[in-house]
Amino acid sequence: MEPFLRDCRAVLQSGTSGVHVVLGNEACDLDSMVSAIVLAYFLRKTAPDQKAAFVPVLNIPRSDFPLRGECVSLLRESCLPQEPLLFRDDIDLNQLHRDGRLTLTLVDHNVLPRGDAALEEAVTEVIDHRLVERPFSPACAVTAELVGSCATLVTERIVQRAPEILDRQLASILRSTIVLDCINMAPEAGKVTPKDTQYVTLLESKFDKLPPRAATFDSLQKAKFDVSGLTIEQMLRKDLKALSGGDFHLAISAVYLKLEDLLARPCLKEAFEEFCRAGGYNVLVVMTISFGQRSEPYRQLGVYSAHSDLRESVSRALEEAESPSLQLTPMDSPCAEMAAYHQGNGLASRKKLLPIVRDLLKAQEPCWGERRVEEACRDEEGLLPPTPMNSLVEGCPLDGGLPKLTPEAVLEKFSKMAAAGPASDSATSGYR
Repeated sequence: MEPFLRDCRAVLQSGTSGVHVVLGNEACDLDSMVSAIVLAYFLRKTAPDQKAAFVPVLNIPRSDFPLRGECVSLLRESCLPQEPLLFRDDIDLNQLHRDGRLTLTLVDHNVLPRGDAALEEAVTEVIDHRLVERPFSPACAVTAELVGSCATLVTERIVQRAPEILDRQLASILRSTIVLDCINMAPEAGKVTPKDTQYVTLLESKFDKLPPRAATFDSLQKAKFDVSGLTIEQMLRKDLKALSGGDFHLAISAVYLKLEDLLARPCLKEAFEEFCRAGGYNVLVVMTISFGQRSEPYRQLGVYSAHSDLRESVSRALEEAESPSLQLTPMDSPCAEMAAYHQGNGLASRKKLLPIVRDLLKAQEPCWGERRVEEACRDEEGLLPPTPMNSLVEGCPLDGGLPKLTPEAVLEKFSKMAAAGPASDSATSGYR
């Protein structure tokens, strides 16, 4: 695999007449990264012309890659280097398309974002695990199935068409991705489908010394939430939602450590100021999350703004909220521009906090209406694509569709399982 990745950059620099790019989605989560890399590798290995240029592209700037902790961790554990990977700012897809040299395969998404609409006519294939939103075109082959992980569909393609290219390294990264996406293959989490289980089991049968599933899941899940090596700015960007309304341009960041530890970071005020300046925000809400002995989340809140009136308005709305009550208790803050709180209601996730903030924004400018506020939030989230519905099992939790599989969504699931008590301990051992 490493020689293939290193060869991709050389192929681009050679000025080859055509480039077939396998492009993941803009979230660049583990599923998107692995699906893009492995499918491009498969296409290269099975192409009639062994000099054909098949190139995986990770659809984020290279500078954002450290925020994908689980991706960094899997590459390290798989002995694959980051340096030869190609990121979106390493390649000019629009210029390749204008030159008539670009062919695109999309993995882990099936519709290009608005900013890439000009590339649509270059798309010749899609492999995705969510509902198809793109219009039908005979020029584009679509493989779409509502499984838990796009890597499952990539594995199926390899097993059916070129099983001889599977080796331990390839099997390990595919299996690790499916296990993480499907929440350690636990039916209680509502993500795994029979096909996901089928191909994880097949990979394990072919390579019998792969690490235990639970160990793989725990390692990647821990890496996903680990912020120890990140700057304050990176921590704030890692899991961010943004809303605007009236005089407010507000960012809400989930940060996975105690608020006291964040507030103790050097140059905190300067980092908050720069983050808000760069993003055009005048209020920053930080929800920090840490864990108790039974994996129950412990939450704290911070409201930062250089504008005292905006800070006080947001703080008051959160303090007075009743649906749900956040049960806020003030705590000391070394930063005069930040109000800090312990949050007594640990089950009130950021998803529950968002409607409180939206109501405040709508009250500032009633003529905006709910639709404008919702659109602003959706457009600026930059989070993972919707998780798939599962039509394979009647009455499955996915029948109505899951929310986005952000860290917040996973943690909310943990909270509910922890609240269920000891009876669920054995079923949820993979989460810890």
